[in-house]
Amino acid sequence: MSRLINPDSAGKERTKMTRAAALAVRELSRTNPSANDGQLNEARDLAAFIALVLESIAETIEVSVAAWEKRNYWVKADKFRMDWRWAGQLGNQMREAAAKEDWASVADVAMQVALKLHTIKISEKHRMGRPWEGSWSRLN
Repeated sequence: MSRLINPDSAGKERTKMTRAAALAVRELSRTNPSANDGQLNEARDLAAFIALVLESIAETIEVSVAAWEKRNYWVKADKFRMDWRWAGQLGNQMREAAAKEDWASVADVAMQVALKLHTIKISEKHRMGRPWEGSWSRLN
């Protein structure tokens, strides 16, 4: 019997989500929520999207380590969990800051996310679109 390959693995989903988060952080750094209502709505959507995507990334961690734990690779599984623990923590912090509309805290958390995702390169001609649109309504 041949191997079954899942094209939608947790790792691939995590990669897509980290790229989207990096793009959202980049766009958030360009917005000024105090400028006008358009930029305020954009900033709300971006902050909400970052919170939601970081929480989704945190959910994929246990799926990824389950296979390692079945094979008794406990150290590898624990190291992977420690390497990605920041996603859930920063996701919760961003959710709280976005809900309060505390833009200083949003900027602080976004900077921490940017430091974690600094190795991700996204070209100016990416095809991701604007995945954060409408995220503010999903956050609440």
